[in-house]
Amino acid sequence: MQTEWLLPPHERTVPAILRRQEQLFGHRPCVTISGAAWRHGDLARVAACRAGALRVAGIKRGDRVAIMCSNRSELLETILGCSWIGAIAVPINSACMGPQIEYLLADSDAQLLVIECQFVERLQAVDVAKTSLKGVWEVGSAHGTTSSECSALPARRWPEPAEPIEAAPVLPSDVFAVLYTSGTTGPSKGVLCSHAHYYWWGANTADILGHTQDDVLCTTLPLFHINALHMFLQAAIVGCEAHYLGKFSASGFWPAMVATKATVIYLLGAMVPFLLAQPQTAQERNHNVRIGLGPGVPEAAGKAFLERTGVLMLEGYGATESNFVIAASRDAPPRGVMGWVRPGFDARVVDEHDNPVPEGQAGELVLRADEPFAFASGYLGKPDKTVEAWRNLWFHTGDRVVREADGAFRFIDRIKDAIRRRGENISSWEVEQVLLSHPGIAACAVYPVRSEHAEDEVMAAVVGKTGHSPDPRQIATFCESRLQKFAVPRFIDIVAELPRTENGKVQKYILRERGIPAGCWDLTLKA
Repeated sequence: MQTEWLLPPHERTVPAILRRQEQLFGHRPCVTISGAAWRHGDLARVAACRAGALRVAGIKRGDRVAIMCSNRSELLETILGCSWIGAIAVPINSACMGPQIEYLLADSDAQLLVIECQFVERLQAVDVAKTSLKGVWEVGSAHGTTSSECSALPARRWPEPAEPIEAAPVLPSDVFAVLYTSGTTGPSKGVLCSHAHYYWWGANTADILGHTQDDVLCTTLPLFHINALHMFLQAAIVGCEAHYLGKFSASGFWPAMVATKATVIYLLGAMVPFLLAQPQTAQERNHNVRIGLGPGVPEAAGKAFLERTGVLMLEGYGATESNFVIAASRDAPPRGVMGWVRPGFDARVVDEHDNPVPEGQAGELVLRADEPFAFASGYLGKPDKTVEAWRNLWFHTGDRVVREADGAFRFIDRIKDAIRRRGENISSWEVEQVLLSHPGIAACAVYPVRSEHAEDEVMAAVVGKTGHSPDPRQIATFCESRLQKFAVPRFIDIVAELPRTENGKVQKYILRERGIPAGCWDLTLKA
C-alpha cells in the first residue's frame, strides 16, 4: 500500500480524512451524485454545515440517524454530517417495506429519519410508538411541503445547511454507521462499523484496484451498502473522482460509463451475465475503463467479459463485518478463485470445531485483522450473536471455501441459511415470518435455488391450513406489500407436508436438492 494512504491511527476518522483531502486535493473534483458536484475542498464544510443542521434538530454525539434514500446527495451529506459530530448513520435499504422499516427504526433506536418522498407512504404501516423517532426530514418534496401522512411524527422538509460547527473529537474506535445485514435464523443484525473500519475498507480497496489521482470511480450500486459507501472514501484518500449513478441498467451501462469517463467500475456477480446478454456495441470498447471490481462473477462470464470489453473484473472477498480481506491479482487472468489473503489480515479454513483443515478440503472461512478496529465491532444490541460470530477470536463468515496449494481461496457455497439475490442478502427467516402471517398458510420453508443468471432465486414450499387451498398468485401479492421486492419468492410450491427430522426440524437440504419441480408456480410467468 502506498505510504501516503497509511494514515496514523488518530487520523483514521472521517472528520480527519475530510480535513486531509481539503488540504491535499482541494481544487480537484471529488463526488458527482444526483443533486451535487463537490470538490475535495468542499466536503469538510458540507459535513460541518449539515452537522449544524443536525445539531439544531437536537442530534448529538452517539445519537442514531436513519436514512432511506436512493443515490442522491442528501444521503451522503447526512452520513458525513453525522460523522462530523459523532452521531451514527443508519442507512436503510430503499427496498424495505413497512414491517422492515419499523424493525430497523426500533432496533437502531434512531432519533431522526431522513427519507425520500417517494418512500414516505410506506411509513403508514409503521407503528411509531414502537420506535424512538422524534422527527422526520423529507427529501425531494416541493418547497415548503411534505407528503408525510404519518401524523404521529413531526415531519419537515429537508432543511437548508446551517452555520458550520466544529467537529467532535471523534475516535477511530467510535461507531461511524450501523449497517444492517440479513440474519439467517432471525431478523437483520446491525453491524457496528467504526471510523477505522470504514477507513480500512477505503484504503484496502484503493490499493487492490491500484487507484491514482487520475482515476474516475463509477458505481450504480446503492449507497446504503458498504460496497458503494466506501467508494467515497477511496476517492477521499487517493484524491480521485467518484460518480454515483442511479439504478443499474444493462442497456444503459456502457453509455453511462462513456459519459462519466469512468476508469474503475463496480459490479456484482449477476450483473456481468446481464451485460453479456446485451447486443454488442462500439461503446463496449470505446471507453476508459481499466479495471472493475466484480466479486462473485462466474469464471466463464469473467473471461467472456474481459475478451469482449477489455475490462478485467477483479475477484475478491469481504463481508460487511470484516473488510476487503482476500483479493485476486490485477496481473493474473481470471481462474475462478477469490484470491489470496491481503497483508494485515489472516484467514483460515476450519471444521465445525474451529480446527484448521488441510489444503484442498472444504471448511468454513474464518478471518481476523492485525490492525485495531479494521473489522466491525460487533452487532448492535446482540452480544450473543457477536460472541457467536467472533468465537475463538476469529470472525466466522458462514461461507464454505477451499484453500488451494498456492494459497488461493476458492468459494464453494454458503453454510448458513441465507439467500443472495440481486446483490442483496435475504433472510429466509424474515420471508418465512411474512408467509406465516398469511391466514391460509400453516407451514412453510424458504430456501435458495439457482437461477439462469448465476445467482440465487427465492423459493417457498408452502403447506396450506386445513380447509384452505393456497393460491400462489395471491400469496405473491400478499408478500409484495410486506417484503422488499428482491425478497418476494419467485417460485412457490404448494405441498402437502414439509420434510422434517424426528425432532420436527425442516430438512431444507432435501428441498434444495429437489430443485424446482415441474409445474411449480413462477412469479415471472404469472401473467
